Amino acid sequence: AATDSSENSGALFANKPEDLSEMLAAGTKEIHEKAENTQFVKDFLKGRIRKELFKLGAVALYYTYTALEEEIERNKDHPHFAALYFPTELHRHEALARDLEYFYGPEWKSHTSCSKATQNYVDRIHQVGQEDPVLLVAHAYTRYMGDLSGGQVLKKVAQRALKLPATGEGLEFYQFDAIHSAKEFKQLYRSRMNELELDMETKKRLVDEAVKAFLFNIEVFEELEEIGKTIQEDVLDAGMPVHGAMGGDISKCPYYAAKMATSGGTAYICQLAMAALRHPTGQVLFATWFAALAGLAAWYLM
Repeated sequence: AATDSSENSGALFANKPEDLSEMLAAGTKEIHEKAENTQFVKDFLKGRIRKELFKLGAVALYYTYTALEEEIERNKDHPHFAALYFPTELHRHEALARDLEYFYGPEWKSHTSCSKATQNYVDRIHQVGQEDPVLLVAHAYTRYMGDLSGGQVLKKVAQRALKLPATGEGLEFYQFDAIHSAKEFKQLYRSRMNELELDMETKKRLVDEAVKAFLFNIEVFEELEEIGKTIQEDVLDAGMPVHGAMGGDISKCPYYAAKMATSGGTAYICQLAMAALRHPTGQVLFATWFAALAGLAAWYLM
């Protein structure tokens, strides 16, 4: 298992283009850029979001993770997935259920439902879990590694912005109590994934499935955008600059800062946190965005 003990240990994997993690990075770059250019993301970069979308994003995540973890449990002994079975460390659906109970109350299930776009995503996860379990690798990697990459920063941002209890209610999705070092765990996960005995054709199929996962996420973002148009709620405007207002300095872009944070840059994590503190409402949009996009923002950067 790779650890974070030195930069060279991580480079051992980064220098092998045939490694699954490297193939996924290269193969999803284009669709990642497409995701960045959805209207939902553009609005995010302008610092405009509706608070209610934070809760709706959590609902979408609950149904997505419930499906994913049902199929993981079904295939936990499968030779092409068993090495990636970390239920205690990673599984999120129970934490999301507690978050939804906090936001909607004890009867939260009667107040929420699986949206059309989310159902399409859920159906695909169940399909691959039952018919072609190796493809679960792409879905699990997309979601969990993104959660670990950005979730811890955004937990604090959302807690402050939404005035949530310091004890963590409403934000358990972001809390991985069984993981002491997210960076080391991510390296372990990538090493386990790269060591799976897969032929090149199967690796290519996994890249294709990861692209599909991006497309499903984009559909969810577009759906949330449409729902947001119907919500009678003041737009939360953080006044954060977009690329064109930055004098060409992309490092000032909040999305770029988030991506640099996912890659382990301590300085950028600090920048992200400080930027959020300077823009209180921006804390909400960062939390809302990452509740749905943690996987996207980190996927090919892993």
